[in-house]
Amino acid sequence: LFGYTKQPTAAMLIDVDVVVFDVQDVGVRCYTYLSTLHYLMNACAAHGVSLMVLDRPNPNGHYVDGPVLDLKFCSFVGKHPIPIVHGLTLGELANLINGEGWLQAQRRCELTVIPMMHYTHQTPYSLPIPPSPNLPNDQAVALYPHLVLFEGTTISTARGTAFPFQAIGYPAPGFGAFQFTPRSLPDKAPHPKHQDQPCYGIDLRGVPGPHYLNLQYLVHYYQIAQAQGLPFFGPTFDIHAGSDVLRKQLEEGLSEAAIRASWQEALNRYKALRQQYLLYD
Repeated sequence: LFGYTKQPTAAMLIDVDVVVFDVQDVGVRCYTYLSTLHYLMNACAAHGVSLMVLDRPNPNGHYVDGPVLDLKFCSFVGKHPIPIVHGLTLGELANLINGEGWLQAQRRCELTVIPMMHYTHQTPYSLPIPPSPNLPNDQAVALYPHLVLFEGTTISTARGTAFPFQAIGYPAPGFGAFQFTPRSLPDKAPHPKHQDQPCYGIDLRGVPGPHYLNLQYLVHYYQIAQAQGLPFFGPTFDIHAGSDVLRKQLEEGLSEAAIRASWQEALNRYKALRQQYLLYD
């Protein structure tokens, strides 16, 4: 359920009574396992198939932060009006999607969520298996919410190295003292950004992931790019951010504090909605 076939076809569901969904998420709106769950719920609802979600911990479930997606910017990297760091497990999100009528034609999926025992959203969780090739360890998972917006820019997130999502850089010395060179890694990053070019930036392997959405690197690197007359935004920035507001705020020179303040009202509304669907403290 990726690439050209994101949603199960009717033929795939012939003679299927129940689909079991057991996938490890990382708690970030852009991470597409949530979109796969949504499409699976759509198909099950349309074809009268039951769905069972075996819930798993959210390693970034201990906080909620970021701008809430504007549905005009709905895409595979963001389908729901939730913040970048949503603070829910996929089981809780499945209930939310069903309960709020977010499926196609406002259908409801016949859904069973198997909850975890002895879990809270404050429970630390180290992923025993990497959830995807470019999130190879706990540090990458913790930094992913703070670095994923760089995917929609000219800045490398160190895909094509041994430490993806644990460094950022650009092929110009003004971006930092740390140096890395992205290479083609067929199973992980066959065509990484700035392939075979030395990138200069920041090594974040020893930096703990904060318990809020940290925009300081994004603001700082945008300012460096502007000062040097270099391109910064790519074609996917707005859909990763969930609207065009963040890009415009950066272009207007707003501070991180001012940007964070601008999303608090919508974030508080989401937190109240989230509260209704929590399965865990």
